[in-house]
Amino acid sequence: MFTLIKQYLLYLTRWQLSSPILALCLMYLHFGVTWNTVIANLVGGLIFFWVDKFIFTSKAMNPQWEVAEDIVCADCGKRSRGYRIVRAKGYDKTKDKFPEFRCEKCSTIKFQKQKEQGIFK
Repeated sequence: MFTLIKQYLLYLTRWQLSSPILALCLMYLHFGVTWNTVIANLVGGLIFFWVDKFIFTSKAMNPQWEVAEDIVCADCGKRSRGYRIVRAKGYDKTKDKFPEFRCEKCSTIKFQKQKEQGIFK
């Protein structure tokens, strides 16, 4: 949960950083408001694509979770929304052909056990 909050706060900060780009383009370009805005969005896209990629795929933001709807929990067999850790430092299940999703309760239990074992920090 802490990782999600950290990602969210970084993402909100990133959105705030796009405002000066828009303001500078509106102030200094003289193509009209619509074209200045289009140019500002293109410049922002060139910059913030990489920032967003870091926020949502960096191992520094571990662990990274995947959420799926209507799964059968790998531990208890309950049908619900499912969760699994896809990637973390020293842990990569991005190419797992048979991913195991767990309900919220079982996922939390497994994550806590793995933290205790030192797999995730």
